[in-house]
Amino acid sequence: MSAHATATTADVPEMPEPRVREFTAHSIGGGLALLLGLVGLLAGIAMVVAATAVTATGAKAALIVVGILVGVSAFVAMCGLNMVAPGEARVVQLFGRYRGTIRQDGLRWVNPLTSRTKISTRVRNHETAVLKVNDAYGNPIELAAVVVWKVEDTAQATFEVDDYIEFVSTQTEAAVRHIAIEYPYDAHDEGGLSLRGNAEEITEKLAIELHARVEAAGVQIIESRFTHLAYAPEIASAMLQRQQAGAVVAARRQIVDGAVGMVEAALDRIAERDIVELDSERKAAMVSNLMVVLCGDRSAQPVLNTGTLYQ
Repeated sequence: MSAHATATTADVPEMPEPRVREFTAHSIGGGLALLLGLVGLLAGIAMVVAATAVTATGAKAALIVVGILVGVSAFVAMCGLNMVAPGEARVVQLFGRYRGTIRQDGLRWVNPLTSRTKISTRVRNHETAVLKVNDAYGNPIELAAVVVWKVEDTAQATFEVDDYIEFVSTQTEAAVRHIAIEYPYDAHDEGGLSLRGNAEEITEKLAIELHARVEAAGVQIIESRFTHLAYAPEIASAMLQRQQAGAVVAARRQIVDGAVGMVEAALDRIAERDIVELDSERKAAMVSNLMVVLCGDRSAQPVLNTGTLYQ
């Protein structure tokens, strides 16, 4: 690992260890619990109705009281029923203590005295706004990113942070800004990383930093990508001229390299076939003429020499 990569890893914040982790809550099938609850309600109603046919005062009062207790108990027990849809989970708490998570979809029953918090475990997208930051060279740039994520540990998402959705949003923006100031938009040296020229490497570093930032909230980063990357409008035209100048220089360098090769091949073939004997001055003149023809932007204008090269 390079020194720069080690420094980048060292800049990743260290989040505190989670105090609670997800485990499966104790629950039973909701169909049986629903059936027993309905039976209890019907039994309580039947006792109250039966009490009207009893003449003894004590027996009537007992039936009414027992019927009411049975009906209320059945109703309270039915409050423990939960409908869990696919891609959802229920975080169960009893008097403030975490008692587990229900991930099995369908109708489930837990202790009715518990509280159940619904959390979505579906895959989500978060796209940042277009952020304006300075890159490693101090140039103002604009960039935005999209992050694909989901809740992996419901207990951490519920108890380790106040709002895990807002936490992911804030940490994503912080990671994008940190990556942007660590690397230039365009690297001046060929060996350096740049946001535009090394998108895959920079995206991988962004994913690593995002994972370190949101791991404490029980969130899994599936993918992260830059969706917008450009110079800020106030310097875009100047940077465009710089890029165009770089392209012209590169093209000129390639043209000159090709022209030198062609001139060298021409001199070698003339000498090999013994077409004409060229001294140093004639070779210099021939090289000059060929380089003008091959490297010039416009068509060469021939000059007719009526004398000799030396007169």
